[in-house]
Amino acid sequence: MQVKLVNENSLIIYFSESVSIETADFINYVYHRLNEDLGDVIENIIPSYTSILVSCNSRKIGLQGFQRVVKTALNSLDSNNTDDFKPKQIELPVYYGEEVALDHEDISQHTGLPFSDIIKLHTSEYYRVFAIGFAPGFAFLGNIPAQIAMPRKKSPRTNVPKGSVAIADRQTAVYPNQSPGGWQIIGRTPINLLDITTKNLSKFSMGDQVKFKAIDKQTFLAMGGIL
Repeated sequence: MQVKLVNENSLIIYFSESVSIETADFINYVYHRLNEDLGDVIENIIPSYTSILVSCNSRKIGLQGFQRVVKTALNSLDSNNTDDFKPKQIELPVYYGEEVALDHEDISQHTGLPFSDIIKLHTSEYYRVFAIGFAPGFAFLGNIPAQIAMPRKKSPRTNVPKGSVAIADRQTAVYPNQSPGGWQIIGRTPINLLDITTKNLSKFSMGDQVKFKAIDKQTFLAMGGIL
């Protein structure tokens, strides 16, 4: 781990140069431990793929003192106890009908697979929340099976419907609100993923495991989905 200054009240902790499940698990552990041990002096904490950005409450502690207590907290961590903060497992219903899977033809053409096989592959895995960002509540999930990996669109859409489930490269995600976006749309969930009661405004937290479950159109509409 490396700790570096970012600005007058923030530090960044680097854990690795590459993304992996092991790194994600350890970042999840450190994220919860820092919140637990130093929550009274932390103003904000943002985990990402290989790092954590943490800011101090400058009314309670100076940057040098904050750097010392963060390093002390990090040195006290036991990497063998990451099971103390096991990730949640979340099942998310998704309707993969062609009227909401806006890029189903492009995905099938790129992968050489019928869309039914693409759905089976997309719903076959538990995906780890590697980072939260881009837009409030937007979680980056990975890794999807290599057979259905897709590049981002060359020309992003100006308006992606709320709840759209998408893929880009080896990642998948859900657009928590209507917004522009360049990911390939594969389906839609009826579940509202914005949660104003959480710091990151998302039902997902760093390290959570997410599995998509295919539902039919009738179930999608019954659960409040909008076509």
